[in-house]
Amino acid sequence: MFVDCMNVRPGVEVAGLSDVGCQRENNEDSYLYWEPTDDEEFKRKGRLAIIADGMGGHQGGLEASQLAVETVREVYDAGFRDDPQAMLMEGFAAAHARILDYADRHTTFYGMGTTCTAVVVRGRQMYFAHVGDSRLYRVRDQRIERLTRDHSYVGRLVESGLVRAEDAEKHPQRHILTAALGAGLDLQVDSAGPGLQVEAGDALLLCTDGLWGVVTEEELESALRNSSPAESCASLVKLARARGGPDNITMQILRVLHES
Repeated sequence: MFVDCMNVRPGVEVAGLSDVGCQRENNEDSYLYWEPTDDEEFKRKGRLAIIADGMGGHQGGLEASQLAVETVREVYDAGFRDDPQAMLMEGFAAAHARILDYADRHTTFYGMGTTCTAVVVRGRQMYFAHVGDSRLYRVRDQRIERLTRDHSYVGRLVESGLVRAEDAEKHPQRHILTAALGAGLDLQVDSAGPGLQVEAGDALLLCTDGLWGVVTEEELESALRNSSPAESCASLVKLARARGGPDNITMQILRVLHES
């Protein structure tokens, strides 16, 4: 098992891992970590982490997730605004359009799409954009908080009070998405609210449903609190596989050491 320990500027520890799981032949997930090489650009743009879970069969799903992470990174890298949130939203819009165009030009990939969750850490501020049912968690002071909501049929049932949150992750229809990049003409993206901050000791977890669908939030919090990002990635994949690994398992973990 190879854990990707990224080479990053001081201030955070970052690790990522993607595993095919136990029941799938192919891995349709993608992830990416990026930060500018130029110091002035780094001050303006901070650190970017992205995760995506493709759908539409092996080739279509993988192509969609790769297009998503690469396009969001490309647009964010090229952006001139001093507004990370706006640049993330522009990246998601561009990725959505690019996936739709690719599916239109390659008819065998009709129906391709992907979830996408991206987070930026700049100094003490954090920003995110999100569509689908991959998730962003923050662990602080032995408490885990989910910062994203699932764009799924069951997510709507939970929000309407028809299904209890504790029952949602075992619901047989939990994988039916109501929004994704490349799905439909209209794009529904959630973004960070104002004033979201990071503190020394915080851990941010981006993960696909192959992880959160079989590992509880309490287990996620325990793994992130007690281990390094690399150790946490390895132990969580091992745990998800022990639970049957029904889907691809992908995550990135960023632990804030001091002001980044």
